Amino acid sequence: MINPLRKQKPVLDEAPAPEPRPAGATTRYAIEARGIKKSFKAGQMMVDVLKGIDLLIEPGEIVLVMGPSGSGKSTLLAAVSGLMKPDAGSVIALDTNIWRMSRRKIDRFRLANCGFIFQGFNLFPALTASQQVQIILKFMKLNGRDRKVAAESALNDVNLGHRMHNRPDRLSGGEKQRVAIARALAKKPKLIFADEPTSALDGENGNVVMTLLRKCAKEQGATVLCVTHDARLATFADRIITIEDGLITSTNADPALFAHHH
Repeated sequence: MINPLRKQKPVLDEAPAPEPRPAGATTRYAIEARGIKKSFKAGQMMVDVLKGIDLLIEPGEIVLVMGPSGSGKSTLLAAVSGLMKPDAGSVIALDTNIWRMSRRKIDRFRLANCGFIFQGFNLFPALTASQQVQIILKFMKLNGRDRKVAAESALNDVNLGHRMHNRPDRLSGGEKQRVAIARALAKKPKLIFADEPTSALDGENGNVVMTLLRKCAKEQGATVLCVTHDARLATFADRIITIEDGLITSTNADPALFAHHH
């Protein structure tokens, strides 16, 4: 897919940078990231992947992050979700300054509040689809009956009720992706982080998944941050953030820019 962002020169929003939040103040944002920087070593050189990003997302928003390959999308997602510590900057999620906590507390925060959808599925080979979903709920101390009911409901939501007893080697790539999505959504997380959630899905199932994410946002108040190349998802978003060369080029891009790239 040709990304329209490659045809545009990065133009930073003219709006001034947000003012720092007073100590002890309660934010209206579900995610408040400021000054995020991240570099990686490539051979003998350091490559700046994120170059000082501010990101503000309100509760219940569905925000897409779009941009060319290598622009820093996935690194930004990892930094604001507590998976990868940035070199500089702060991330406040649900009024919690996550990078000031210990690794164990960050893990607990993610378990209690976050759902993750990864492009690589991250399924356990020996577990059925139902067990894949239940294992997260077990960590959350749900009893066996409630886990089974929640797993069945989540798998039915992604049209996989008939596959709930199948292991990954008996599932297609698209079915594995939908199991991973059911697992992320079953615990009704307050924050949902998705990295290319429709990459293995056809148009029909992609629509099912995005409709489900919208339902989580609008009915449960979940906040969704989704990294994608898939221009079809633009119509599901409340807002599209574009990123290129480690910098945000727009905090509210026009969905029409992506409409003809279906």
